Amino acid sequence: MSKLRVLLADDHPVVRNGLRELLRAEPDMDIVGEVPNGESAVRRSHELRPDVVVMDVSMPGMGGTEATAQIRKLCPEVHIVALTAHEDGGYLQRVVASGASGYVLKRSAAAGLIRAIREAAEGRQYLDPAVAGQPVADPAPVPSKGHEPLSERERQVLKEVALGYSNKQIAARNGVSVKTVEASKSRFMEKLGMKSRVDIVRYAAEHGWLSGV
Repeated sequence: MSKLRVLLADDHPVVRNGLRELLRAEPDMDIVGEVPNGESAVRRSHELRPDVVVMDVSMPGMGGTEATAQIRKLCPEVHIVALTAHEDGGYLQRVVASGASGYVLKRSAAAGLIRAIREAAEGRQYLDPAVAGQPVADPAPVPSKGHEPLSERERQVLKEVALGYSNKQIAARNGVSVKTVEASKSRFMEKLGMKSRVDIVRYAAEHGWLSGV
């Protein structure tokens, strides 16, 4: 079985050492590089093409959010898991909007980071449970200009998909069938030109919809 190739980006050597030891203990993960700042993270991501970058949000020079945006632009196949001490919604919104596939708090259990890396590598989104339900902006249930308006059900399904609920869970929460959920998801993705779950979470963050439902 091929291992997940992970690049570590953090300006604190002690933190990088801890992350290195944590991930080396996982049989399906391999550390391919370590960098101390955003500029190096962008350069090494382009050179190494890791599966996942574990990115500290707050670093001197180019921060993790800007580095994430640049990596996603240069290497769209590389996924980013943001690692941060910040729990407020503003940071969550900016990081997710920049293209991160995961948002993990440094105070969280190691299992959360491991799960986030695996989820990201599979093209799925992971938000730390401590921040997934907090507001990131004032509610703004208005689609972007140039798109066909979403129905109330489509908005609701979009929100719950972004928060990590499965189609079956969404159906149970709203008293509808799984097929109805799947149809609503297909419609809003088509209306908004979305291709993946990352697009869904980014859209929800940009519109202040990650405040729980």
